[in-house]
Amino acid sequence: MKKPLYTRTLIAALVFMVWVTSVFADDKPEVTKAKLGYIALTDFAPLAIAKEKGLFAKYGMPDVEVLKQASWGATRDNLELGSPQGGIDGAHILTPMPYAMTLGIVTKGNKPVPMYILARLNLNNQGISVAEKYKDLGLKLDASVLKPLVDRAKAKGVPLKFAMTFPTGTHNYWLRYWLAAGGIDPDKDVATIVIPPPQMVANMRVGNMDGFCVGEPWNQQLINQRIGYSALQTQEIWKDHPEKAFAMRKDWVDAHPKATKALLKAVMEAQMWCDKDENKEELSKILAQKNWINCQVEDLLPRLKGITDYGDGRPKKTGELMKFWRDHASFPYKSHDKWYLAETRRWGFLPNGVDYDKVISQVNRADLWKECAKELGQGAMIPASDSRGIEKFFDGVVFNPDDPEAYLASLKIKHIEGKK
Repeated sequence: MKKPLYTRTLIAALVFMVWVTSVFADDKPEVTKAKLGYIALTDFAPLAIAKEKGLFAKYGMPDVEVLKQASWGATRDNLELGSPQGGIDGAHILTPMPYAMTLGIVTKGNKPVPMYILARLNLNNQGISVAEKYKDLGLKLDASVLKPLVDRAKAKGVPLKFAMTFPTGTHNYWLRYWLAAGGIDPDKDVATIVIPPPQMVANMRVGNMDGFCVGEPWNQQLINQRIGYSALQTQEIWKDHPEKAFAMRKDWVDAHPKATKALLKAVMEAQMWCDKDENKEELSKILAQKNWINCQVEDLLPRLKGITDYGDGRPKKTGELMKFWRDHASFPYKSHDKWYLAETRRWGFLPNGVDYDKVISQVNRADLWKECAKELGQGAMIPASDSRGIEKFFDGVVFNPDDPEAYLASLKIKHIEGKK
């Protein structure tokens, strides 16, 4: 006997409700909480916006904590611990660090701490700045101008001192590339020291270094306080270069695949928001707050808007933006990770070499990024290849990701054999 229409309609509605519930249940994150670390730098912005704008909550993770770290060393230490031991699960991080941790280069007892890179957070806009006393030198992209001073200081036994933020980090590699391109050996001709980003300006003020490489807003703040000036921005070394990454502990990701995608989607949507020109002023006001970077808005806004005042009388440059989403800024190209591994080898942190492709396949999760991009309706932002291809640097050097050893062979100053 055929059931009445209303009965059939009710049954169909119930079946649909069960199906919808099961679909959404399948997508529900395994947990609602994760602990993410950050350093007070402009390029951590997507994590702040994901929290401030409720994007973590939007994707089912309302209890995410975004926690300030004292230094990159502290970030490493807390990632080693993991949240069950009072540490963190993931972080805004220098791109080479997840590799150094996975390989056990920078960890306690050289014990590997496997990590995944889920996204790139930004391209461009780090800076190399020097003390005010070097203004007459006219120091810019060509570091060879500095060499006579370097040689004299070295001969006197008081080498010039340059600060960076972590040995196997982007700032150390930009500083080293710039010095080496100018004929200055960063291991033999000058002294390098590690200073946390928020402490750079204070240390320059008291004369603890002659120059430093760091991200914003600290180069701009140095100029605003008339303590020094920017010799260059790092995109002058390598146009649209990769910078920070969003990374998580491998064990956390493997245990929480749905929560991982929720976090990644929130960060990716935040990157889209950060990249819109109309949001730059609001972004500056948010980041300047004490609970985030704790600085003045004027330390952040100019360079976020692509306006560079070098602080040495040069005309202001416009259009040199930190990119969060445009031009595939968020996609973690494996070819870029290969350059960072090559530089890690160049400066002696990997004296016995490395199987580039094997290590990158263990750490880089471009596959998860692509899945999330499709689910966010951003399939058009997925590049045709995991490689951006051949990269060119300001001094004419070429990096072919298909042959990183040829790149290393082409460089005059290097210490592949290990640290001396």
